[in-house]
Amino acid sequence: MTHRRPLDGIVVVELGHSVAAPYAGLILADLGARVIKVENPDGGDYARGWGPPFWGDTSSSFAALNRGKEGITVNYADPGDAAFLRGLIVDEADAVIQNLRPGILERFGLTAESLRAEKPSLIWCDIGAFGATGPLARKPGYDPLVQASTGIMSVTGEGDRPPVRVGVSLVDMGSGMWAVIGLLSSLIARAQTGEGTQVSTSLYETGLAWMTIPLAGYEAAGDVRKPYGSGVAEIVPYQAYRTADGWLMIAAGNDNLFRKLCAALGLEHLATDPAFATNAARVTNRNRLLPIIEEAVSHWQPDELAARLDELGVPNSPLLTVDQVARHPQTAALGMSVDSGGLKLMGVPLAFDGVRPRIASPAPKLGEHDAHLKKMPRKRLADQL
Repeated sequence: MTHRRPLDGIVVVELGHSVAAPYAGLILADLGARVIKVENPDGGDYARGWGPPFWGDTSSSFAALNRGKEGITVNYADPGDAAFLRGLIVDEADAVIQNLRPGILERFGLTAESLRAEKPSLIWCDIGAFGATGPLARKPGYDPLVQASTGIMSVTGEGDRPPVRVGVSLVDMGSGMWAVIGLLSSLIARAQTGEGTQVSTSLYETGLAWMTIPLAGYEAAGDVRKPYGSGVAEIVPYQAYRTADGWLMIAAGNDNLFRKLCAALGLEHLATDPAFATNAARVTNRNRLLPIIEEAVSHWQPDELAARLDELGVPNSPLLTVDQVARHPQTAALGMSVDSGGLKLMGVPLAFDGVRPRIASPAPKLGEHDAHLKKMPRKRLADQL
């Protein structure tokens, strides 16, 4: 049986670089959209050079974020190229995703307003740095800058040690996901009205959204959160512990789980101690409780303690390294990866009727589809879908 992917027949033009817009394009490609990635002919997407490691002539980062797309080059300053891109969008595209530096598209007349005036059904998705308005609106932004400026770094790491960024591109990829959510919502609305819309998000807004809980705590009680390493401010015990041989993450997220954890560690008396019996009390008395648990855990082998906690129903997990995650049987069982030109890459974490939407073609070489798409008469692209 052939499974139709949700976005089969949708054409998206990606005017993107680095992570945010390319990740949005990757999601849409896996969901079935035909994604045409537009790059500058002079070197292309910056991410092509983010290495080593490389896969062929481009970085593994670029390969991971851009598989399943077609690639063309456009020199915006060239009137012929600019006219071609305008025609491609107006004649063929359902949506545009862009995260270019502010002012570039305006300089060449390729704005959401002008293009939607020609094609009212067009959905235009802007992914900015610090948002469309405000004192930082024209400031360029990257993931670590926004992790710093939205407070994410302030709640990440340990105590008074130097700042630590989250080890993945949390803000960039999150912004790409918000763009996709906005685009999908707009497709539903367009099916009812025939009208497109302009969707806007930014790295800064995404960072603020990730900070929903710490910011609520501040507004509620003036509580300026500090970093708790692998733990969190609101729940105790909820962090990684060093065993006799390695680390184990233990998440006793409620009072019942805490009682079970105490039983596993032979610390039953703690569960009835008023200083620790409720989560609120444990958070208040964190510095008294954690050393007791750390001492108890330190005598266990990680596998033995994990088995005991599993038996009692206490959530736990070993801390795995990248190589261990890549080869873990759970990773294999879920079918999350896809072989893309011999390189195993992660797909989107969705399934429809038990089937993963996947497109395996490798990321395009710079200008790989120029000869095909730039010579094709308008209205021909849609006929191929």
